[in-house]
Order: sequence, then C-alpha cells, then structure tokens
Amino acid sequence: MLDLEKDDKDLEAGTDRAYEESDIHPRDEEEAISNFEPITTEKPENELPPATKVVTVQDWDGPSDPENPQNWSMLKKSYHTAVPGLYGFAVTIGSAMYTPAVSEIMEKYNVSSTAALVGLTVYVVGLGFGPVLAAPVSESLGRNIVYRTTLPVSMLFTLGAGFSNSFASLLVCRFFAGFFGSPVLAVGAGTNADIWPPRQRAIATSFFLMAPFAGPALGPFIGGFAAQYKGWRWTQWCILFISLAAWIPGLFMSETYKKILLRRRAAKRGLEGPKGPTGVAAIKFLLTVTLIRPVHMLYSEPIVLFLSMYTAFAFSVLFAFFAAFPVVFEAPPYNFTVSQTGLTFLAIGLGVVISSFSAVVIDRTVYQKKYKQAIAEGRKHAAPEHRLYVAMMGSLGLPIGLFWFAWTADNGVHWAVPVVGAIPFAWGNLNLFIATALYLIDVYGPLNGASAIAANGILRYTLGAVFPLFTIQMYDNLGIGWATSLLGFISVAMLPIPWVLFKWGPQIRARSSYPTDM
Repeated sequence: MLDLEKDDKDLEAGTDRAYEESDIHPRDEEEAISNFEPITTEKPENELPPATKVVTVQDWDGPSDPENPQNWSMLKKSYHTAVPGLYGFAVTIGSAMYTPAVSEIMEKYNVSSTAALVGLTVYVVGLGFGPVLAAPVSESLGRNIVYRTTLPVSMLFTLGAGFSNSFASLLVCRFFAGFFGSPVLAVGAGTNADIWPPRQRAIATSFFLMAPFAGPALGPFIGGFAAQYKGWRWTQWCILFISLAAWIPGLFMSETYKKILLRRRAAKRGLEGPKGPTGVAAIKFLLTVTLIRPVHMLYSEPIVLFLSMYTAFAFSVLFAFFAAFPVVFEAPPYNFTVSQTGLTFLAIGLGVVISSFSAVVIDRTVYQKKYKQAIAEGRKHAAPEHRLYVAMMGSLGLPIGLFWFAWTADNGVHWAVPVVGAIPFAWGNLNLFIATALYLIDVYGPLNGASAIAANGILRYTLGAVFPLFTIQMYDNLGIGWATSLLGFISVAMLPIPWVLFKWGPQIRARSSYPTDM
C-alpha cells in the first residue's frame, strides 16, 4: 500500500502550495496574511498603563497543526470527500431522473415533447446559477452551513414538483430545486481543496467528480422503472429519497474552510482572527469571483475559453442523450419500454467509473513522476500541462464513442453494440473534465482558478440546458446516423485543444492578463 501522507510530506516540505488558501479567498489578502507575523507590542515597565500584549491569529500553528484539515487522518479526509460526492450525486441525478417521465407529462399537461423537456432545461439552468448563492454563504459562514441548509430547501421544491397540478408550477419547482441543490457542487470542490494538498488532489478530484457524472447516468435507469410502474410523480419522490439519504451523513461533517476555522480559534483564545472584506467590499469581491471575473476570463483568456467550450460541448452531448436515447431505442427495430431504455444509460455510468480509475492510474504513474522530477530540480511542482494527459486521452474517446453509436444504431445492429459505444464517450467526457478542473487551478491559482472553473460552469450549464430542446428535431430531420455524426464531427474539430495546450501552454500562459504559474 502507498503511504500517501508520508510520501506527500516528504516531497512537499517547505513548499507553500500545500497550504494554499481556499478557492474564494482574495489573493492579495492571502499574501498579506501569509507574510504577517503575530504582533506583540509591549510598553516599558516604567510607563503607564501596565504592559499590554496584543496578538493576532493569522495562520496555522506550523505545518503540523492538528486543526488544519490537511493534517486529518486519511479516514477522516476520505469521509469528507465521499459525502460531498454523495451530495453531488443526489443533485445531478435529479436532472436526468425527470426524462423518462416526459411522455406522461406530455399527456397530462397537453404539451409538446420540446415543452415537456423544459422541465429538464430549467433544472440545469438552476444548477448554473446556484453557485452565486454558495459563494457569499460559504465565505461568511463556512462550508458546512451550505451542506446542511441548501439541499433541504432543494428537497422542498422537489416535493412541490411532485405535487404540482399545473405545468407552470412544475417548471418553477424544478428550477428552484436545481438552484438550491447546486451550491453543494460548488462547495464540494472547495472542500477538496481544503483537505487535500495539491499532489494528492487529483485522486480526490477524480472520485469526487465521478459522483456528479454518475447521477445523470443512473437517473434514467431509476426514473425509467419509477415512471413506467408508478407514474411520473414517483420520479420526483425517488429524487427526494436519494437526497435525504445523502444529506444525513453531511450532518456529521466538520468545517474545513481555513478562514472560518482560524476565526473560530481566534475567538476561542480571545484573539483577533484573520480579516477579510466586509460590507460592500465583501459583496463586490464575491460578485467579482463568481460572476464578473468568470465572464471576463471567458472572452479574455484563450485557455479558459477553449477548454470551457470543449467541456461544455461534451457535457451538453451527455444531456442531449437524455432526449436521443428514447428516440433511438423506443422506436423500431428496438421497441424498448421506458424502463428498458433507462437500462441503456448504465453504459454511461460504467464509462464514468472507468474514467475515474484511469485518471488515478495516470496520476500515480505519470504525473507523480513529473512532480518528483520537478522537486528534485528545485521547483515547487510540475508544470500545469502535465495535468493534461488525461484530457488528451479523453479527446480520443469522445469521437470514437459518438461515431460508434451513430452507425451501429442507425443500421439496427443488436442493441448491445450501440449501447457499448456509449462507454468510450462517457470515459472521454469525464477524463476531459477532471483534467480541465486540475489544469485551471494549477495555471491560475486557487482564487483565479475558482473563477476560471466558474466560467467553465456558466458555459457548461447554459449549453447543457439548451441542447435537449433541439435534439429530438435534429434526430427526426437528420436521422440517427447523421445527427450523432454531426456531434462526432464537432468533437473531432475540438480534439486538438488539449494537445495544443500541452505543446504551447507555457507560451499561451505567458500572454495571460492574469497571474499564472510560470
């Protein structure tokens, strides 16, 4: 067995990356805090009033501080990685579990298939806007309050969706269920950054991101049986039960956000804790990190723009499949039932699982060697481009899976063959996203990296919400083979992006208007 904690401490001693600030803490404030020494002012004994001493708590008590989450036991850190993953699974399964009920919703509310799919769209739009809520709450009150309060509110709106007697109320409830569910996704990434030093973060990120991708894969499977045998309302009840089961373990989590932990310790000791922006300055800072800067980075940073376009496209094709699979498998020659169509999505789940493990293997066998080499050469860490090996592999999986699915399904080949084609697509999809998340953080640092990932999320959820609305028409007009091939050709056009960044990333970073890892 690998002793990750010992290995990490041996390699990272003396480097400041093991103790980075959280993802939403301002960089200038970080530097001020990290360079700040405890202040002691004493008046001479012959002066009045008597000697006084003022001390401020601005950082951990050394690298071995037991209150630092990065020094927790492996078991405790694993628990605090697994629970946010469960939250992510519960929230994202809510998007896809709705889709098997589309036919029944069309009949009940007398709406078209496109209109019925808006119930999926508004949920995904809510997922995109939720992080705007997460940032100020997390910054002011910590991570735990987000886990404990936002998901229950989401569950209430899911309950409302299940009881809706009008199409309008269903859409409203679906939007707010997504909106109040998504903060746990944003905070989960911050929790990982809190407890895992950079060298171990790839493993935690791989498994954390597996859960939100597994949700859309298992949603149609569970929702298919619920819709076919119990009715469309049971798709919402299933979301509710899964969310409740995921929420309970979160009640036993500890706070991980450094700023909040230091503030609490300072108050306990009667000392002054680390200062942060307050009032209007705090609101301005949070809006900058979560909204203004992400939009600016989308149009000013080529790295952010092209990786966001690529991951957004791959993510959107996944959501397009929610509309496409019923078109393919519930029509001749397959003639599947709703529940049988849901089973086909398990192939996507298998691809996601394989991706998580392959990303870990690449990290341990390739990236870690580059990391050790960099340390031996006196550098703090490996070049960010070494995070892109997984993305380069994934870029091959996307077109392979899409073309495989396109022409086997179009020609009515045995159902297992096109279903298996979804495995390399899902594998490549998650590979691309894992590498993108790690690369952006390594390039831009914890603060600007968080804004870069937020930019990625804005584009990803926007396209993911739109794609299902025209998927059915595209498949009806172009046919299964050419509709899916069109997506395959786009994936081929985008395939060079991680390869170009791997080759010329340092030169591109040198032109950035933001501080980057050089």
